[in-house]
Amino acid sequence: MSSPARPSSLNQHRKRLTEMAHGGGCGCKLAPAVLQEILKKMPLPIASPDLLVGAETADDAAVYRLNDAQAIIATTDFFTPIVDDPRDFGRIAATNALSDVYAMGGRPLFALALVGMPVATIPIEMVQDILAGGASVCAEAGIPVLGGHSIDTPEPIYGLVAIGMVHPDKVLKNATAKAGDRLVLTKGIGVGIFSAAMKKDELSAQGYRAMVDSATKLNTIGTELADLEAVHALTDVTGFGLLGHLNEMCRGAGLGATLHAGDVPVLEGAAHLAEAGYGTGAAIRNWESYGAEIELPQSFPDWRRGLLCDPQTSGGLLVAVRADRASDIVERCRAAGFMQAAVIGEMRDGTGVRVEG
Repeated sequence: MSSPARPSSLNQHRKRLTEMAHGGGCGCKLAPAVLQEILKKMPLPIASPDLLVGAETADDAAVYRLNDAQAIIATTDFFTPIVDDPRDFGRIAATNALSDVYAMGGRPLFALALVGMPVATIPIEMVQDILAGGASVCAEAGIPVLGGHSIDTPEPIYGLVAIGMVHPDKVLKNATAKAGDRLVLTKGIGVGIFSAAMKKDELSAQGYRAMVDSATKLNTIGTELADLEAVHALTDVTGFGLLGHLNEMCRGAGLGATLHAGDVPVLEGAAHLAEAGYGTGAAIRNWESYGAEIELPQSFPDWRRGLLCDPQTSGGLLVAVRADRASDIVERCRAAGFMQAAVIGEMRDGTGVRVEG
């Protein structure tokens, strides 16, 4: 396998960004089971008829109604480096943070930067490049970065607070899927697999570019999906992997789902790397957290299970759509540049996720 692509701008004699962190991207999130345990004793939010989405169903953002035509979306996301190029790191982190706004069917309004840097060991120019990368994505989304907050930390951390807007009647939740809905995934999976190979100097230049291109593609299609009555539920696929976020969709709706593993789009080269043994500790922790709710076929290979649990940094959208409109949604997504968009399963009566194929 060829050596990983390292941007020429990165000084080979200084410490790589990924060497400064114990984990990277959405793979450094707390495991689902750990997070559930931590949040058990959290007080419920103050009841309000204007709170449209809170923390009850582990949705992607909070949504609060301002008036009959406007609701505010508020979310935040940040993590440690998944790549060594500082500008790419900034771009990926910003794209990932803005995704939660799109996953609610909204459009971003502005962002605030969240920055934690080991100031004694990281060059100032590297921090500037990280911020510039994030700002470039916000500019692509048509929004400004209006300040933020920074602290001195042992590891590099970057992300955004993202504020958006949506019509109260067009909010797309992760918990409102209906039995019979088809499931559409807009991006291929495998980002965590790529990052694991990169850390071992086994990711090709082509693989690096596929990872960055996927992770920096804004999920703007979510805003368009909010206008379609046939779309019932929406979430983005990030740190808990495809199985984890689909399982959350099932829990929220009180339904089960059938996932056709052979139809799940995979980033080119990621399946080969997974079969060769590359994977993340986060994928293992993900399976340990929710594996009891997943039914796998007999003799389902561990590497395929790992791919379905693979933490996606800035992954695609998972859409629950009325069956007769599923192919239309796929075409809309592909027309918007999500060329791997595909129908991957359906919602059904019952509980948990049954994997077939």
